[in-house]
Amino acid sequence: MSTSPGSDAAEEGEPLLGTRRQARELALSLLYEADTKEVAPGAVLSDFPIEPDPFAADVVAGVGEHQIQIDDVISRFARDWALDRMPVVDRNLLRMGVYELVHRPDVPTAVVISEAVELARRYSTEESGRFVNGVLARIAEEVRAS
Repeated sequence: MSTSPGSDAAEEGEPLLGTRRQARELALSLLYEADTKEVAPGAVLSDFPIEPDPFAADVVAGVGEHQIQIDDVISRFARDWALDRMPVVDRNLLRMGVYELVHRPDVPTAVVISEAVELARRYSTEESGRFVNGVLARIAEEVRAS
């Protein structure tokens, strides 16, 4: 199967390798901007100059819509870490992960966690990957328990 742009897989709606990762990077960027500017994620999303990837838009809008509940979940599981004391990138990766775990059952748990960990390693502190992994793994055990 070809995975180049314009291939049959892309035309049939099958995501190309890396597409969701790029969408998550965009979502992280938009949530970071909203957090640092202290504005609603929806405001940053609506001001984005082009139509964002649908997955990125869903994650940003979903985090904005459910942020109070998402932050409550994070606060319960991030022992000894107040949300406002976390690095901005970590806080928003956790928000994205919780949104996906709770509201996007189509995304496998392992994918949610591994993508968040990868972004934490790439864009945050040396310890962030382990921190994000630990918190999201504990949350996943509760919210996706079968």
